[in-house]
Amino acid sequence: MPGAIQSIERAAAVLRLLGSTDRPLGLNELAAALDLPRPTAHGIIRTLRDVGFVDQDVVSSRYRLGSALHELGRGGWDRHDLRARAMNWADSLAGSTGLAVHLGVPAKGAVRLVHHVFRPDGTPQRIRTGEEQPLHASALGKCLLAFSPVATPPARDLDLQRWTGRTCVTVTALEAQLTLARRRGWASDTGEYESGVGGAAAPLRASGGIVVGAIGVVGPVEDLYGIGGELRPWLAEQLVAAAREISAALMASP
Repeated sequence: MPGAIQSIERAAAVLRLLGSTDRPLGLNELAAALDLPRPTAHGIIRTLRDVGFVDQDVVSSRYRLGSALHELGRGGWDRHDLRARAMNWADSLAGSTGLAVHLGVPAKGAVRLVHHVFRPDGTPQRIRTGEEQPLHASALGKCLLAFSPVATPPARDLDLQRWTGRTCVTVTALEAQLTLARRRGWASDTGEYESGVGGAAAPLRASGGIVVGAIGVVGPVEDLYGIGGELRPWLAEQLVAAAREISAALMASP
């Protein structure tokens, strides 16, 4: 069996040391306390800072435990922070596509909508924020199943309830859809959750490439999908581009 990885042990020691004091520590203090060469200590602390596990004071250049460590205890990104960082792109996506836009996160075997931008055509609509949708029957849900398997149950453990005549209700068929979603970079819903209502969703990634949510467009099936049931190419391009921009903002966040 391979032995312990020294760099991880040293990083853990840095975090323990920072957590053991109520004041920020300088690089020289860290290096001396851990008996590490200064360049080695600097490389470790810089990496921990870049992923958000350590914060650096801009004035004193000293270090303290970072805010990203709190994400580990609460199960990922704070949904309010995620919503705030995605709102501008979600609004823009709704305006450019003429479709409603949903933002969703994993929620104990379902996908919970944390943001909803109305379709900008003035038609009567109801707010869907806070609603939970099935993973296997919605574009957001299938996107999370495909790209965030750690945060969602495996397909074989889902209750594949039939919502419409188009709902995927077998594990084999669902896994085939998830494989297709991974290849395309987005997941689809052709009226599987609500009759006549379709959707498409792409993953949102934070630091380290971890998928923390999904963004999707929603509207009449015929507005999203053309002949043969293919998502209109311009819609796929705009959806993926919006997801990429939001992900870049999340990755850049401390």
